[in-house]
Amino acid sequence: MTIKIGNAPCSWGIEFPSDPAYPTWQSVLDQCAGAGYKGIELGPIGYMPEDPKVLAPALAEHDLEIIGGVVFQAFHDPNNWDTLLDAATRTCKALVAHGAQNLVLIDSISARRAPTAGRASEAEQMDKAEWTAFRDRIATIAKMGAEDYGLTVGIHAHAAGFMDFEPELERLLSEVDKKILKICFDTGHHSYAGFDPVAFMDRYIDRISYMHFKDIDPKVKADVVEKRTDFYTACGQGIFCNLGQGDVDFPAVRQRLLDAGFEGWCTVEQDCDPSMPGTPLEDARANREYLQSIGF
Repeated sequence: MTIKIGNAPCSWGIEFPSDPAYPTWQSVLDQCAGAGYKGIELGPIGYMPEDPKVLAPALAEHDLEIIGGVVFQAFHDPNNWDTLLDAATRTCKALVAHGAQNLVLIDSISARRAPTAGRASEAEQMDKAEWTAFRDRIATIAKMGAEDYGLTVGIHAHAAGFMDFEPELERLLSEVDKKILKICFDTGHHSYAGFDPVAFMDRYIDRISYMHFKDIDPKVKADVVEKRTDFYTACGQGIFCNLGQGDVDFPAVRQRLLDAGFEGWCTVEQDCDPSMPGTPLEDARANREYLQSIGF
């Protein structure tokens, strides 16, 4: 099994390009390497230096490589197109500069969907015209990444956006050519949405190009779903627990990857609130040790 394990800036609470409370990108690289990882995602474009002459030596110093980059933007908002296109283009260029392969597309949190995170039956749905435009924006960025930059592009379902629940993901996959759009499968967000990650892998393993490893505390999930807690507050309450402590069956995930001959990166993404007890470094180490204990 040729699977490499990486981590991502979101495990250090990095969700946006900048915030005074964020740790520096240098410290994130240092801690990621110190926890035993060999790769890291870019994080939101603008967080790490976009000049490869600045970032590449720092990566080499820590024996790290860039795995991929995430375009976490409001694909659901037609007024956000210019910002989305700029972020996607800059991310593609950065990935190519570092020889990385994985471009991940995520529809960011919508006020219309935040109250029903984890509640598929209650979630507001787009009408036909809105869905078509939404799908086409995703397909346009996917086509650009795949054809113009030679990247492997994966759609990533995410709590509180319009690409959240399994039926929405399956609809998109059926309407966009698999040559340009594959799946970045996040085990935790799939569980948060109320679906079985392993069962989904059984059906779609051939289209999964990249994995995000995330676990879900079932008690916190039940509480935040019942109370309609918003996504970031749920993060602060620890919905994304350390790997192996939640409801995702990671030994079964490993077996599905083994059976499929999966090769490439699997990236730990433990979305967190930096103000929570403990430290991201401790969690990163614990997650790496857990994955090693089950054969990764």
